[in-house]
Amino acid sequence: MSHTFGIRQAQKQKTRQALMDAALVLLEEQSLSSLGLREVTRAVGVAPTAFYRHFRSTADLGVALVEEALGSLHPMIRTTVTTADTSEERIVRAVELIDGHVNAYPAHVRFIARERHGGVQPVREAIRDQLARFAEEVRTELAKDAAADGWSGDDLLMLSHLYVDQMLITASLFLEALEASPDDRERVGRLAARRLRLISIGRHHWLD
Repeated sequence: MSHTFGIRQAQKQKTRQALMDAALVLLEEQSLSSLGLREVTRAVGVAPTAFYRHFRSTADLGVALVEEALGSLHPMIRTTVTTADTSEERIVRAVELIDGHVNAYPAHVRFIARERHGGVQPVREAIRDQLARFAEEVRTELAKDAAADGWSGDDLLMLSHLYVDQMLITASLFLEALEASPDDRERVGRLAARRLRLISIGRHHWLD
């Protein structure tokens, strides 16, 4: 009995993932607000009613895609601001990690960039909540640095949001340059590094 249940659960998870993968492909060309569940189920080859065994609505599907796109990034975000290295080393590592992530998951990055200010409120809220978590995690890491001595919690959180916002901007720039020449991508990397340095310089003089 448990073996049969396990097989059914595995099949259910497989179908759920297939629906998410199909939606992500369809969302390369349209926004979530215009996506129909029949499009998604047709792409997977299941009946439209099967959709509701996995998601309450396309908005619910979108929230699941947000979790898939951003949920696994928390360790990477913390890595970019760890205090074990110099500021310049952290900047270089951050740009390299973002570039690598865009190369590996362009559809996820495009989805987040489009839906962050899109027309589906639960998805906007899910993205906002994930970014708020990122900022809190960055603040925790920054607080470990001696350079944070004298900083208020609110100011550290403000700085954390600056870093998170810049990482999103950098991801969008790398996404736009995905099909560009290596020289163009290198220019994006240099620009991203300069912007992060500017934030870093401001950080070190904030209490002056």
